[in-house]
Amino acid sequence: MQITYTLTDESPALATYSFLPIVKAFLSRAHIGVKTSDISLSGRILATFSEYLKEEQRCEDALELLGELVKRSDANLIKTPNISASIPQLKAAIKELQDKGYMLPNYPDEPKNDEELQIKTKYQKVLGSAVNPVLRQGNSDRRSTKAVKDYAKNNPYRVVEFNPNSKTRVSYMKEGDFFSNEKAVLIDQDCVANIEFTSVDGKKEILKEGLKLEKNEILDATFMDVQKLQEFYAKEIKASKDDDVL
Repeated sequence: MQITYTLTDESPALATYSFLPIVKAFLSRAHIGVKTSDISLSGRILATFSEYLKEEQRCEDALELLGELVKRSDANLIKTPNISASIPQLKAAIKELQDKGYMLPNYPDEPKNDEELQIKTKYQKVLGSAVNPVLRQGNSDRRSTKAVKDYAKNNPYRVVEFNPNSKTRVSYMKEGDFFSNEKAVLIDQDCVANIEFTSVDGKKEILKEGLKLEKNEILDATFMDVQKLQEFYAKEIKASKDDDVL
């Protein structure tokens, strides 16, 4: 048995680095494999314009393959969120790929001939929510269907009495996390601000300057204390081992 996990853009890609190894570790105990499939914006661009690329730069059209996979009754797919690419995002992705040696054509805002019109038409296929209609087979409504709602109404979940001997618990940081360190300020007049970092030895570094703020805007900031986070991890791992739940 195998599960396909989609590789996408931006923050979901960061989450994948932490979440995917956990998925693989758990499923490996059940002898279930995990295969990745690249449906990121850059992956969709490369698959669409393979004729412009060298043989070793070409990649499979993962979205098309997944579109066929989801039609099967035995399909298993973990889809992470993907960006609904705008034209500025598309152009930025094209330039980044070109800088890495991929000889892709530029996106023509106003095509001057049939060739440019064809290029623009192909690029437009990867714009917007190109992924969801394919993987959901036209069903982009995330709400439950009427049949599911009716079943839930007729078969409500019965809350059972909690077993006091259960080892289940919820752990969270009591200090040093984003929540406890959050600070917010209401700007009382139009102003220009700088974001400044001060190191433990007192050295200051401007991270961003000339930030224009308007009256009644809320400026919010926070940080994670790495030492507190590491102490929390160590404490909870030890507690889980002591309670034999890890």
